[in-house]
Amino acid sequence: MRLGTRGSPLALVQAGMVRDTLIAGHDIAVEIVVIRTTGDVVQDRPLADIGGKALWTKELDRALLGGEIDCAVHSMKDVETIRPAAIAIAAMLPRADVRDRLIGAPSIAALREGATVGTSSPRRRAQLLRLRPDLKIVMFRGNVDTRLAKLAAGDVDATLLAAAGLDRLGRHDVGAAIDLETMLPAPAQGAVGIEARADDPQTRALLAVLDHAPTHRCVLAERALLAALQADCHSPVAALATEAGDIRAELFAEDGSASVTGSHSDPTTLAYILLSDAPDTIRRLFVG
Repeated sequence: MRLGTRGSPLALVQAGMVRDTLIAGHDIAVEIVVIRTTGDVVQDRPLADIGGKALWTKELDRALLGGEIDCAVHSMKDVETIRPAAIAIAAMLPRADVRDRLIGAPSIAALREGATVGTSSPRRRAQLLRLRPDLKIVMFRGNVDTRLAKLAAGDVDATLLAAAGLDRLGRHDVGAAIDLETMLPAPAQGAVGIEARADDPQTRALLAVLDHAPTHRCVLAERALLAALQADCHSPVAALATEAGDIRAELFAEDGSASVTGSHSDPTTLAYILLSDAPDTIRRLFVG
């Protein structure tokens, strides 16, 4: 089986997790095929300004649909909400720690007055400014090592990274985890998904051994919420579904000056409630 992935250190670790599980479950040969994506090449501009999440997926989609690879491994929070009909999410690995970690200070409250924090995430920007309007938020992209190097060089006072990615890279001691009451994660954060061609039942059957059904259900619920909100890369939204079936979500104004929160078992109903309660500064970011 040819397993497509981005070439970042984290992407390769995640692809290795998938490969090892496939070999253990089926005793088959698995080749990891690295696909260079536009998102990896263009690092000096926010994703939302140059094509959004498709910059992580379009080259992998092309390789998958062209038969160059049999399946593709993705961090699910980087996968667009609306996917091509010819591509199916075949499996998801068990979800890892969904929290964000702050690197550079022991807590958000401990950041110095007017500190500069690097992030390219509209969600993290809005959440930080809601808690600390004095902070200066600057665009910060690159893989984990690149961002940590920029932080060490003094480009910023602090940055935020997903705990799941740090843990998978063996960086268990890097940063301070932020509790979920303070900062709800991005939809699908901590989840690794594997996609295959919809018309390839043999590959999809082989991938079924990987699937963690509770993670799959939760991530699909969070993605359904994004679809109902008509959210895109500019939309500051946080969401987390539980195995019990509830989804908690928050929407924000870009500058963190307003927010709305809610929970429900149905993603479409939750989207309606949130948008109904949201002021114009939030609603305009979600409704086209």
